[in-house]
Amino acid sequence: MNTNTVNSKKAIAQLTIVRIIVYIILAILTILCLFSFYMLIINSTRSNGELQGGFTLIPSTHFIQNLVNAWNDSSINIPRGMLNSFLIAALSAICATYFSALTAYGIHAYNFRGKKFAYWFILAIMVIPSQVAASGFVQICYKFGLTNNYLMLILPGIASPVVFFYMKQYMEAVLPMEIVEAARVDGSNEFFTFNRVILPMLKPALAVQLIFTFVASWNNYFLPSLLLTKSELKTVPIMIAQLRSADYSKFDMGKVYMFILLAILPVVIVYLILNRNIIKGVTSGSVKG
Repeated sequence: MNTNTVNSKKAIAQLTIVRIIVYIILAILTILCLFSFYMLIINSTRSNGELQGGFTLIPSTHFIQNLVNAWNDSSINIPRGMLNSFLIAALSAICATYFSALTAYGIHAYNFRGKKFAYWFILAIMVIPSQVAASGFVQICYKFGLTNNYLMLILPGIASPVVFFYMKQYMEAVLPMEIVEAARVDGSNEFFTFNRVILPMLKPALAVQLIFTFVASWNNYFLPSLLLTKSELKTVPIMIAQLRSADYSKFDMGKVYMFILLAILPVVIVYLILNRNIIKGVTSGSVKG
């Protein structure tokens, strides 16, 4: 009995040590991940002269000044650029997630001739670099005068093989066909079943893909730089790239850091909102189970 007690205490001590080590490693990784973001916030509070003076971890007092200078910059219209990027990213994320889930549902819930071919064909498209497909797409846009049109940046996102594959795998794990068949027996049409029965079950997966698709579209520089030539239509990544050609005699690093902070702020907000939805969806699903 005493031996068992001693062994139990040793096992508990070893488990505690392992847990402490894991917590330390996680804390270090968290600090490393957040350090660059912290320095971005610190640098956005410093003036151009202070930034040229060297590195510091202590915030300064020029945050409001940098914010006003960046927001009212005449050469780069930050409010318009953020609005343009948000419009494109939000609509692209919604379209890509919804239609990819709808496609995955069609292949998951129906048996038809060519089903396997369609599935593998979509997966095969995943290995094609986006730049290869974009070259022909850009030529078509210029040929038919479709440049400076946000639809050309939103509609192609509907066909997203990566999102389709994720949604298909998620449906195989959480969507039993008995639910679909029960809805059909009750007289529900297919679109009603998908929109009112299936989509609520896919909330965690939808939230994850909305985050990834939104961030990818928000950070997309390649296609917008080729299709958007009017200054009032340009997105945030294009405006950030334009900072490289700025006049360095009038270059304000504090304003630049503030601009970068403003550029990533909507992405952080969207992530925080959808991250709560993920936790809520997983929790409610475990309670119902």
